[in-house]
Amino acid sequence: MKVRYISDLESLEQLSEEERRRLAPVADRYAFRLNDYYARLINWSDPNDPIRRLVIPQSEELVAWGDLDASGEVDYTPVRGCQHKYSDTALLLVNEVCGAYCRYCFRKRLFMNDNDDASMDYSKGLAYIAEHEEITNVLLTGGDPLILSTRRLGQIFSDVSAVPHVRIIRIGTKMVAFNPFRVLDDPELLSLIREYCEGGTQIYLMNHFDHPRELTPQAREALRLLLEAGAQIVNQCPIIRGVNDRPQILGTLFRELSFEGCPPYYVFQGRPTAGNKPYEVPIVEGWRIFIEANRHISGLAKRARFVMSHHTGKLEICGIDGRYIYFRYHRAHRPEDYGRMLITLRDDQAYWLDQLTVVSGPASAIKAAAHFNPHG
Repeated sequence: MKVRYISDLESLEQLSEEERRRLAPVADRYAFRLNDYYARLINWSDPNDPIRRLVIPQSEELVAWGDLDASGEVDYTPVRGCQHKYSDTALLLVNEVCGAYCRYCFRKRLFMNDNDDASMDYSKGLAYIAEHEEITNVLLTGGDPLILSTRRLGQIFSDVSAVPHVRIIRIGTKMVAFNPFRVLDDPELLSLIREYCEGGTQIYLMNHFDHPRELTPQAREALRLLLEAGAQIVNQCPIIRGVNDRPQILGTLFRELSFEGCPPYYVFQGRPTAGNKPYEVPIVEGWRIFIEANRHISGLAKRARFVMSHHTGKLEICGIDGRYIYFRYHRAHRPEDYGRMLITLRDDQAYWLDQLTVVSGPASAIKAAAHFNPHG
């Protein structure tokens, strides 16, 4: 099926003239992109429709709030287009375009004119990976790698898998949600995945479904074909205000993903990224949503960890009581921090570690520079 992309609010006939005029400044600051397949999932008569909220600009995005690089990714970028924060995993940012643009994106800086984070020439990143034998996993991201042609993906697969110590190639993608026909209409893509899986390089599809309504019959069939081709598939998503911030919605998403063989992997605390204020949920509220969502689903559906991708590492939010919030370093940049607990005073209004008072934990976390200014 031919999917038509829309990158101009003026071309979106479902919006009134007044809405297009009011939202134009938002789309000018933070890029807008949609396609007609995904637009058909929106109930346009409902201004609070969750699918609409995922992709249609909100005036509140212009509120001065947050940082374009909320997790300090620049500090873990040894060469352009490559990030290396955790010892065994490196990221190659191979693209600057997605099937649509999530309004809450934490890498929206990539879609701005002065961006230089991603690189279509990944040779320097590949050389860096080849020089670091501890790297066994390479995550292709950006942007969305599945926007690239299958031929281009094949070249990247070939180059990355030629590095002897790389055993896993991950693809961070929302294309199965945004445009499942990228999989359904391209048997060469499935053949490519099958070739590398059978050849000994494991391919992981890190999917990004945020709401159960994205799991259309077409998306479910695309997931089935990816599994059939030999790929491992999982899902990760943040908790998003107005989209999946109700336990029954998040629980349904987990359950339906498990039925498709695409288990939940991470649920993220939303990063305090510039423009994201209308989509954020405080840590304590997010924890309650996550725990309640898991209450009535099977063990196979509740494998996700609720985590915060902080500058110092990936912190799992382990528990909250009347006085404290308990974190554990699930991943850490400093090896000595891995597995360590970090305890903060409870603050029901806080949505990031840098807003909390740390009472116990690694010095690297206690002294971490605050990468976030809530007033912009």
